[in-house]
Amino acid sequence: MKITISDDIIKDFSKASSREWLETNGLGGWASGSLSGANTRSYHGMFVVATNPPVGRMVLISKLEEFIKFKGVKFELSANQFPSNICATGLEYFDKYEQEYFPVFHYKIGDKIEIVKTIAAIYEENTIVVTYEVKNAVDEFELELKPFISYRDYHGLIRENKNLKWEAVFGNGVLKMDPYEGLPASYIFLKNSNFKFAPAWFLNFEYREEQNRGLQFSEDLFSYGNFSVKLKQGNKIGVVISDKDPSRKDPFKLISSERKRREKITRNIPFKDDLSQRLAIAADQFVVKRGKNLKTIIAGYHWFSDWGRDTMISLPGICLVTGRFDEAKKILKAFAKSIDMGMIPNRFPDVGEEPEYNTVDATLWFFIAIKKYLDYSGDKTFVLKDLYSSLKDIIQWHDRGTRYNIKVQEDGLLYAGQNGVQLTWMDAKIGNWVVTPREGKAVEINALWYNALMILGELADLKGELKSSRQFYERAGHIKKAFLDAFVIKGQGYLYDYINQYEHNSCVRPNMLFAISLPYPLLDDELSVSILKITEEKLLTPVGLRSLSPDDPQYRGNYSGDRLARDGAYHQGTVWGWLIGPYITAKVRLEGDKGRRDVEQWIQNFQYHLSEAAIGSISEIFDGNEPFAPKGCVAQAWSVAELLRAYLEDVKDVFKKK
Repeated sequence: MKITISDDIIKDFSKASSREWLETNGLGGWASGSLSGANTRSYHGMFVVATNPPVGRMVLISKLEEFIKFKGVKFELSANQFPSNICATGLEYFDKYEQEYFPVFHYKIGDKIEIVKTIAAIYEENTIVVTYEVKNAVDEFELELKPFISYRDYHGLIRENKNLKWEAVFGNGVLKMDPYEGLPASYIFLKNSNFKFAPAWFLNFEYREEQNRGLQFSEDLFSYGNFSVKLKQGNKIGVVISDKDPSRKDPFKLISSERKRREKITRNIPFKDDLSQRLAIAADQFVVKRGKNLKTIIAGYHWFSDWGRDTMISLPGICLVTGRFDEAKKILKAFAKSIDMGMIPNRFPDVGEEPEYNTVDATLWFFIAIKKYLDYSGDKTFVLKDLYSSLKDIIQWHDRGTRYNIKVQEDGLLYAGQNGVQLTWMDAKIGNWVVTPREGKAVEINALWYNALMILGELADLKGELKSSRQFYERAGHIKKAFLDAFVIKGQGYLYDYINQYEHNSCVRPNMLFAISLPYPLLDDELSVSILKITEEKLLTPVGLRSLSPDDPQYRGNYSGDRLARDGAYHQGTVWGWLIGPYITAKVRLEGDKGRRDVEQWIQNFQYHLSEAAIGSISEIFDGNEPFAPKGCVAQAWSVAELLRAYLEDVKDVFKKK
């Protein structure tokens, strides 16, 4: 499962800058940067902490730059971009990048010095470990490390200011930095090191990815000075970065323990080929603490927190096919605690305000996640005791009506929407402009609504409430008939995307796929085959499904430019990686072994993406036009989750029913 990045990429500043490494800590924090050594995003940092896990994230230490001093000559291993100037001398000495369980950088200075750097985030600690191993050295040399701090919200940037304290404390190998009142201190420990104080601001670091996104992209960073340590062949040293005094922490024990934890993750999955193991390690990055004893799923790195919709869609692939049932249970508990007016939250804001409930589908995906949890774990006690009554209450709220005009109509279908509010997963909004409003009865919402009633019937049966079970099943039957009457476009072989009193929207979008991919399909084989065929002809790409057919006049095939341009394309043709999951499920369900063979070939062709964007993970979105460049978050939970779920569940069929 080791990934190695080729020389033609790591020696090229632009190509190396477009590849990113990511280490996460199970609290919502991380260390991350580009392979070039230059930070290309405001979100990059060597020490990013969640002050109120998993939110309240701050970039405390932006970079840890390395220099080698050998026989009077100084070699810089890092890179930076400044106005009209790219300093990338470090690439000259960058010999190899590898990633199995951790990012590993190999540097060579001719045939004189070879040094290997490994970076690891320690699980459920605000602790980053960086080790350096001297593989070859013809003579003693000195390694210098220069930490740059930013100390700001992870969405923002900082400029030179007078509020920063210029004093820091160094002793016994530990540098303590406490630059601003009211913000957490940070510590860097390097045993047997010296520290030379030279406090100064360094101006105008430029972040090219933010520039490409039409955002502010220039920042000033501060450094207190340089660590230094003398090394020779065979030496190993470890740097520990933490929010508490790390002087008693052994960096090598920390990294060994973290490696064992990750190795256990790969051992626990039921099918152990390279792809499954890589995706299981990628999945681990999204599971984080929420509060004292609960868990949640980060939607994507670097800028998303935990979203209800993303969490419920991701839960089967992140936690269930990987055997993480206890964490799945804690995630379901976390969201069940926040049910209000029959809805789970769309998201928990970063700064701790009340949860937001502007979603119609997150609550319905909650039913799917619970069914999947029950199917995988067999934990009837938890589901029936802790969740069943909440699910019944959700149905009652939808019957009588809840927020945003979400209410069951006379035909039994679910209506949702009001002006200026985006409620489905196609949720881009700029000011008062909802790009894809889809107000009314949306196709995937009603497929989910039908599944919710079927699942509740199943649970009522398990509970021994046979009368209620029959009633839920009967309601689902009426919904199925109403669904077919409302959504089937006669003579066209596919479904309306949404309907309301003003229109029957016939755009070809992937949302119709959920009518044949959810646990309880609604369509017969003939119509299902037709929908799959249209999906493959109009929407399928090598990296996922387009959000709109290229034939549509609203189609936008490139996701680029400022926020207005990007959000305008977000669901208007942009490819979404997570949609490959329902596609695979539907294809294998309809085509059996032939579908599996076709999907396996697709997956073989897709695996190149694991070596671009975030190494070892899957991006949020891709351009709708060739070459389908990755865009958006470089590591997205539901992209990883749905490929892993569908691969193990449907393609490899490792969870056969007994």
